[in-house]
Amino acid sequence: MTTVNIRRDVTDPFYRYKMERLQSKIEGKGNGIKTVIVNLNSVAGSLSRPPAYLIKYFGFEIGAQANAKPTDERWIINGAHDANKLQDYLDGFISKFVLCKKCKNPETDVIIGGDKITLDCKACGQRSDVDPRLKLSTFIVRNNPKGGKKEKKDKKARREEKNKLANGEDGSPGESNGSEQGEDEDEALAAGSDDELTKRIKSQAKEIAVEKEIKDDEWAVDVSEEAVKARAQELPSDLKKSLVLEDVDDDEADGPSSYEQLGSWIVDTANEKGGVTKVSDIDIYKKAKEFGIETKHKTVAVLAQSIFDDKIVKQIEDRAPLLKKLITSERHEKAFLGGTERFVGQDRPALMAQIPAILLGYYQNDLVSEETLKSWGAKASKKYVDISTSKKVRKAAQPFLEWLENAESEDDSDEEESE
Repeated sequence: MTTVNIRRDVTDPFYRYKMERLQSKIEGKGNGIKTVIVNLNSVAGSLSRPPAYLIKYFGFEIGAQANAKPTDERWIINGAHDANKLQDYLDGFISKFVLCKKCKNPETDVIIGGDKITLDCKACGQRSDVDPRLKLSTFIVRNNPKGGKKEKKDKKARREEKNKLANGEDGSPGESNGSEQGEDEDEALAAGSDDELTKRIKSQAKEIAVEKEIKDDEWAVDVSEEAVKARAQELPSDLKKSLVLEDVDDDEADGPSSYEQLGSWIVDTANEKGGVTKVSDIDIYKKAKEFGIETKHKTVAVLAQSIFDDKIVKQIEDRAPLLKKLITSERHEKAFLGGTERFVGQDRPALMAQIPAILLGYYQNDLVSEETLKSWGAKASKKYVDISTSKKVRKAAQPFLEWLENAESEDDSDEEESE
């Protein structure tokens, strides 16, 4: 499936946020002709917006009827409409209802309060209002989930309880404030977007220790020191120091980061020399050292996307000396696997069937340990690609993961017999 940058004005091939290109199918003829958007659910998921928002936006822009509540997941617009034209309309939706008005990052949540729609940016902390005069704004406000009768009764009971507490009938006035705050937080989450990663971090940050690798990778979109510090305040204290120190050092606030520059340099050099295999390991290492990122785990994520082509399985062994020099920790190994997810899952989905052979190459050349491979294969992640793509990559990897598990069992049996 072909992917494009969510912001199509960004030409950087290593831009983090991608989505599938819209695919449409024309059905019927005459007055009954209609356009079915085949992959609207996937595109909407990449934007963290309900697909109903997208289909209604298309309908409003084109001036055609669009069904926002299909029973069969077939998203239909009346009339015949070209996929490229719909893609252009989608750019308008992204600009108005997804991108932060300050940093232009798509990592935003929708908050609906009364007749007001606000975009809450998780990259820079900015809150910006959506133009209420837009037709889709009216649709979003009117279709904001209100909950059923049971929920209304529960809310009424809670309000009565809060009034009692506020009047000192069943407790101190202070208890009411905590209840109100909890309810407000619940309602804010309910009105927000479908960004599973953001919800999970909010709900679990107070209860669990976040895995070490989240420190940098979850917030690879940092654009300024202020943004990093603002987001760091929402995270557990054990993340704050490394997040602020490392990302401020690594990422430039203005212009592409060193990692993006390295990846772009490899791509450009490969184009000049007639293929990525013509770009030498020595030159790649020197360039990484020039940018001061030769020891960083993010570097190997970029290399996983840029130093191979369709013949990756045959190229792993030749690239192994360079990669061994750069992959020096479990974090590096996980970043390398994450970059591979992007390379295969997003950039070259035709290689999906080769995932087992690719992982075997990593394993046999001691680039990624058995423990890391098993841990990676056990759970999909949104850290490098969207959750749907992550699941597809791991599903494709199952033959190798099963082989790895069986190989370990056979080794244990052999050891027992020798004893």
